[in-house]
Amino acid sequence: RRNCRGNPNCLVGIGEHVWLGEIDENSFHNIDDPNCERRKKDTFVGLTNLGATCYVNTFLQMWFLNLELRQALYMCPSTSTEYAAGKGIPKDKDYEPRTICEHLQYLFALLQNSKRRYIDPSGFVKALGLDTGQQQDAQEFSKLFMSLLEDTLSKEKNPAVQNIVQKQFCGKYAYVTVCNQCGRESKLMSKFYELELNIQGHNQLTDCITEFLKEEKLEGDNRYYCETCQSKQNATRKIRLLSLPCTLNLQLMRFLFDRQTGLKKKLNTYISFSELLDMEPYMEQKNGVYMYELSAVLIHRGMSAYSGHYIAQVKDPQTGEWYKFNDEDIEKMEGKKLQLGIDEDLAEPSKSQTRKPKCRKGTHCSRSAYMLVYRLQTQEKSLTIEVPAFLQELVERDNCKFEEWCNEMAEMRKQSVARGKIKHEEVKELYKRLPAEAGSPYDFISLEWLQKWLDESTPPKPIDNTACLCSHGKLHPDKISSMKRISGYVADFFYRTYGGGPRLNVKALCKDCVVERCRILRLKNQLNKDYKTVTDLLKITVKGNDGFWVGKASLRGWRQLALEQLHEQDEDSEHSNGKMNGNAQNKDESNEDKREEEEELNFNKDIVCPHGDLCISKNERRVVSKEAWEKLKQYFPKAPEFPNNRECCSQCKVLEREGQQNQALHKMMANEQKASLQNLFHDKCRPCLGSWPEETDELYIVSQFFVEEWMKFVRRPTRCSPVSSVGNSALLCPHGGLMFTYASMTKDDSKLIALIWPSEWERIQNLFIVDHVIKITRTQVAGVDPESALYSSEPQLCTECREGLLCQQERDLREYSQATIYIHKVVDNKKVMKDAAPELNVSSSEAEEEREETKPEGEQDPDFNQTSGGTKRRKISHQSYVTYQKQGIRRSSRHRKVRGEKALLVSANQTLKELKIQIMHAFSVAPFDQTLSLNGKILSDDTATLGSLGVIPESVILLKADEPIADYAAMDNIMHVSMREEGFKGTGLLGH
Repeated sequence: RRNCRGNPNCLVGIGEHVWLGEIDENSFHNIDDPNCERRKKDTFVGLTNLGATCYVNTFLQMWFLNLELRQALYMCPSTSTEYAAGKGIPKDKDYEPRTICEHLQYLFALLQNSKRRYIDPSGFVKALGLDTGQQQDAQEFSKLFMSLLEDTLSKEKNPAVQNIVQKQFCGKYAYVTVCNQCGRESKLMSKFYELELNIQGHNQLTDCITEFLKEEKLEGDNRYYCETCQSKQNATRKIRLLSLPCTLNLQLMRFLFDRQTGLKKKLNTYISFSELLDMEPYMEQKNGVYMYELSAVLIHRGMSAYSGHYIAQVKDPQTGEWYKFNDEDIEKMEGKKLQLGIDEDLAEPSKSQTRKPKCRKGTHCSRSAYMLVYRLQTQEKSLTIEVPAFLQELVERDNCKFEEWCNEMAEMRKQSVARGKIKHEEVKELYKRLPAEAGSPYDFISLEWLQKWLDESTPPKPIDNTACLCSHGKLHPDKISSMKRISGYVADFFYRTYGGGPRLNVKALCKDCVVERCRILRLKNQLNKDYKTVTDLLKITVKGNDGFWVGKASLRGWRQLALEQLHEQDEDSEHSNGKMNGNAQNKDESNEDKREEEEELNFNKDIVCPHGDLCISKNERRVVSKEAWEKLKQYFPKAPEFPNNRECCSQCKVLEREGQQNQALHKMMANEQKASLQNLFHDKCRPCLGSWPEETDELYIVSQFFVEEWMKFVRRPTRCSPVSSVGNSALLCPHGGLMFTYASMTKDDSKLIALIWPSEWERIQNLFIVDHVIKITRTQVAGVDPESALYSSEPQLCTECREGLLCQQERDLREYSQATIYIHKVVDNKKVMKDAAPELNVSSSEAEEEREETKPEGEQDPDFNQTSGGTKRRKISHQSYVTYQKQGIRRSSRHRKVRGEKALLVSANQTLKELKIQIMHAFSVAPFDQTLSLNGKILSDDTATLGSLGVIPESVILLKADEPIADYAAMDNIMHVSMREEGFKGTGLLGH
């Protein structure tokens, strides 16, 4: 049942249903049962997944269940000086393994005798230097760790420990090459720790082994050089298995490298394998025992090589029972049988699943298994392994900590239950007496506080009623809807138990505020009637001089203004109440808001001129009847009053005449200047430094800012002020030298200057104030190529200030923040050419003018309607060179986006890797699929900053997307995959 929020007497649906009736004790706390973290009987201990370390956990569990390996590791002596001296491990000091063998020892001891449901392998992972947030190649990890372990154990003195890796995992085979000409046979012996089997095109394990050992023909360019024949001959080559280890690791090559895309991909094909594997047919010598039984299957869930989850199903060698190891969770398989069905279903979405082939008894099919482990049947299974004393001491110490934690959690649960029971009885008793009976004392209390009191998850705070008070310090009538009326008995208990205040009893309701509310309600009702009356009166035409002038804008919104005035006092009172409650706004802000509101509430001020008289514009006002004005005056007694016969402001009339004269003068001035400076008006007629005109050896320079301001005035003389000064000082440094070289003025700085013909320069000197004359002179040498002419400027270039400006611009380009760059996606390997997308390479030389408003009649000029090019040139300040220098980055031509292009906000200090992640979200292209280039240069260093790579604001970066991986929907889950695969580079696995 819902609560009636506007009814202070409704006490239903405020959270009481949680406490009424019988309650489960578990609802009194949010603490899980610590026994759920306890290891179950006859099961194994799990391993915590530290982020993306499931591949490590699967191998640790598999190696732990190799009893011979575990026993050999336990025999390794400890390097702890305290234990070696017979002192034991100090109780006040945490054990810190020093070698990888000690880490593995300690982990195996905990996995064997810990009371926890799962343990934390972070010490082992940290010792190897693995990145816990990056999923690595599980097969590569297995190889590297076995190599590291073998190298470490080889330094031990005990032979049983020294050679355990070779005895358990190492086999031998030979590469045998036979010359077809003379029959000479050469052998190359090699050790192996696993057989890497190609599964592409196969569906049975035995076929994969056969292909691994099949004969290869060496012919043509691949012929073999025979020592006997002393020449290259056709030959055959194959692998012969010489000896097999006790534990045979078969790597199914599901993860392949695609040379076309440069990425790994996963083969999700079914492979069938039997529980018993007879390797005798594949051996060179047939007189040994080569019957193996399946002991572990390592599984990769997921369709992509870059994401997914690793688990393992391993058989307990002592009981023969199968267990599924999934990080913290260990599940025992029923009937001592391997069960792969559930994990296969999770490998691929149900809609695209291929049909699983039928398997005969003793055979299994899997599309997710990437490693099969077989053990020789003669291996001893009843091996009893005892944990060494010093390791057992460490395990017992950890078990004691676990028991202490369990007891602490149990005690906290017990205390929470006890508090919950007390609260339960309290709520049940008080809720019955919560409603206030007729004639009995009562209090108002916040609904929000009552709900928190009934919320079991948050202990209630002291009662705070200050937010419900009016400016008179009593209960505000508008706050009644958020309050509940409760009995005085329960209120006494609440204030006695939880404190707070002030108490709002039967006399707390503010009578003054209630009376004010009633007045406002009556005024609102009257306002509705008066609004209809005024609307009818406005329809009557006023005759003679009996009416009054009223602003049209005021008439449109007078009803709303009147309503706002009615609420003005309430808002003032709420502001003062806010100060009492500690919610006061800044005093200056409050005063400013109040002034703005007063300006908005001034009725008829829209027809008052700046001199305080009636405005001259008749379009903004109209005449209303005397009756209508009197009605309006009731609501706006201070409104300015203008009878119908009132003359307009005489000062405004004079200003209007002067303005009309100025507009006419400006039009005439603009027409004269436009006629005198035709070449300056049409920028295509101006000279260009890149192709110096033959008819003159002198050109003059003005700032582009002057030209743009003059063009605005000429085009809109009635709206823009005339230009009086050329303002060439902005092009000069404080020493009076020119800031630009001749070469820069023909390229980048051409956007900042405009060239003037000598004939027009004379007219400019007559029309404007010229503060500085800037001239470029060409000097031609007789008999020399005209292109080798010399150019000089007056004033001359200031080298010092020019270098300072270039350094400042270069620094600004490398220190930008939140600047825009453009990413252009290249489709079908097509390069972006100038002809195909000119916006990417060149920019127009035309100046983009501001959007023009609709011009009044008489201001249309065909010369004014020329199409502008689209780039906005930089305006140079008239202040000084210092001001010019502070402007920072020179704005390049506005870039217009083309199809397949998106704008991104970047900073100079962010890395290329961070940019690739932005691009991934914008284009749905994974970071490792991105090939980025800037100005023909490939951007490949993911750790470099954009500033160091030469990426500046408005840069256009080309994006080429490589072929996507199969599981593209999982892209958001693989952001942690590095752009360039570095594998285990930098980890302890490569330290040996």
